[in-house]
Amino acid sequence: MKAQLHTNWRDIPPEAHGCAAALGNFDGVHLGHAHLVHSTHAARPDLPLAVVTFEPHPRELFRPQDPPFRLSLPDERFAALQALGVKHVFQIGFDEEFSRMTAERFVEDVLHDALCLRHVACGPDFAFGYRRGGDVTFLAERTGELGMGFTSVPALADAAGPYSSTRIRRLLQEGYPERATEELGRPWFIRGQVQHGDKRGRLLGFPTANIPLGRHLEPARGVYAVTVRLPGGYTRPGVANIGRRPTINDGQESRVEVNLFDFDGDLYGQTLSVALHKMLRPEQRFAGLDELKAQIAQDAQQARMVLNAELAGI
Repeated sequence: MKAQLHTNWRDIPPEAHGCAAALGNFDGVHLGHAHLVHSTHAARPDLPLAVVTFEPHPRELFRPQDPPFRLSLPDERFAALQALGVKHVFQIGFDEEFSRMTAERFVEDVLHDALCLRHVACGPDFAFGYRRGGDVTFLAERTGELGMGFTSVPALADAAGPYSSTRIRRLLQEGYPERATEELGRPWFIRGQVQHGDKRGRLLGFPTANIPLGRHLEPARGVYAVTVRLPGGYTRPGVANIGRRPTINDGQESRVEVNLFDFDGDLYGQTLSVALHKMLRPEQRFAGLDELKAQIAQDAQQARMVLNAELAGI
């Protein structure tokens, strides 16, 4: 059975009642999140498995001036949670009104009365309610009083500490997508609709699909070996530049420009997922277009070698 997405917590169908639910933002749905979801299921394997999450991320509401930071947008998050076996995703709209709801009201009105959960689980740092007034201790006490089961799940950790979305963002911003892959359990990707560019890549002999970063985190600016998932599920290797193109100096916002190897087709308006495998070099300025063209050819050759080695398990 495919997972069901519920975006109106005040109108949950009866067939979605009675779940065991993990609580959190689940940005990126990394291995720590997977540990929480699996632990929730292990606590009550007899109940349908669910997740309670929020959209937008509370930080987007409270700090709108911050640069985009999301590892995953709603559709991506939903797909990743479904892949973990989640049957119901309760995606609560996080707006000004909801942000003023007290911790008491959240547990009673939302989790108990509206979602009719029978068991909830969260990590040790989960905080909720107006001014983050509720914590794990409060949640354990209040759910118990309401007849709901509760599990506090210890954070999954390695030698560097607990797995976290913050840690993965830092790895991407420092240019280590392969290490982010290890912590996510899959390559990190940027998903977006191909837009018309200035056709300069085509003139250089390397036509590119231009994709805005949108609300995605901007990783380290530079050139990456990538794989691109096309509509229909096909995947192609390629090389991508993420940045502001200092040689051309167009002064526009950062974006993804991806050249798909051995591909000749019209991608305008289509939605692509560009997965980052390895950063090949930082963004740099070249003396002119001839020098840039020569470097792009080297980048493409290096990207092929990286992706072929990865495919071969080297």
